[in-house]
Amino acid sequence: MKDHVGIAGLGIYIPNKIMTAKEISQATNGVWAEEAVREKLGISKKYLPGPEDGTQEMGYKAAKNLIDEYGVDPLSINMIISIGEEWKEYPLTTTAIYIQEKIGAYNAFAFDLQQRCCTNITAMKVAKDMMLANDDIKTVLICGGYRNGDFIDYTNSRVSFMFNLSAGGGAILLKKNYGKNELLETSIVTDGSFARDVGVRYGGTEDPITEENINEAYKSLDVFDVEGMKARLNEKSTPNFLFVIRDALRKSGYSQENLDYLAILHFKYSAHKFILNELGLDESKSIYLRDYGHMGQIDQILSLKLGLDEGKIKDGDIVATVGAGIGYAWAANVIKWGKIEG
Repeated sequence: MKDHVGIAGLGIYIPNKIMTAKEISQATNGVWAEEAVREKLGISKKYLPGPEDGTQEMGYKAAKNLIDEYGVDPLSINMIISIGEEWKEYPLTTTAIYIQEKIGAYNAFAFDLQQRCCTNITAMKVAKDMMLANDDIKTVLICGGYRNGDFIDYTNSRVSFMFNLSAGGGAILLKKNYGKNELLETSIVTDGSFARDVGVRYGGTEDPITEENINEAYKSLDVFDVEGMKARLNEKSTPNFLFVIRDALRKSGYSQENLDYLAILHFKYSAHKFILNELGLDESKSIYLRDYGHMGQIDQILSLKLGLDEGKIKDGDIVATVGAGIGYAWAANVIKWGKIEG
């Protein structure tokens, strides 16, 4: 059997507090009706972080969930990659190293990686390539938390496409020569023409938080170039989204006709249906995360776990995970679930 990397475990952490479609509608002062939040934005409910649900802590909780469920010895982990967001308990602290200490992975080294909502997919590729290139990296933990919804001002219509931002943590364990659930190939596209279209307006070196802007600073995730972003997304987003899925399948020796399950991020329902239709997939071949909202780069891990729990992913299935992140990035990877033959 050739050297390979397989998925050996998944972990999820979801906070207890929820925000319903009705509450989102109320937060917009009725600009968005509850029905529109449900039907157009595709949100029945989403999750909000509690007092102890910092980004780093949720990444740890997801990792602990994985370790406990799969009986993983933390000392067997060689490398940890954090996919947690930059909005965290303390700026300039390294999340992966924090989690390393919390779980007792004393034989590992750790670092953080960032690509917004594509971070998990890219981290899996980075981990796989490093594992196949280094004899001493046999077990890798990828984990992180997400709560960028803290920055949303629901009265700002420019960010209605981000009303779905939720909170949670996810973890995935990769093992070299695991013998099953093989991580195949990945496709990634980035386009810097979107680089400054979306961001948190205040709190960086360009626009520091001051006495004058402090009341809006912590709700200042915004679209800086509304018309420009809209025009570029209409031209590029869907083609790039479909390209990375098909390209990752092609590199893996498959086509979209072979695809059995799509672990896709949460976005508006019409876009979800369009992507499935373009790939020739029935809605039963994916899970629409209307009861979870958009947990950023955690969505793919959550969809994989739900797909397994609901019997939508079976041995022998070809699975693709896909994401799109502001910046802009599009990424997909392919997994062949089940035992590796030969």
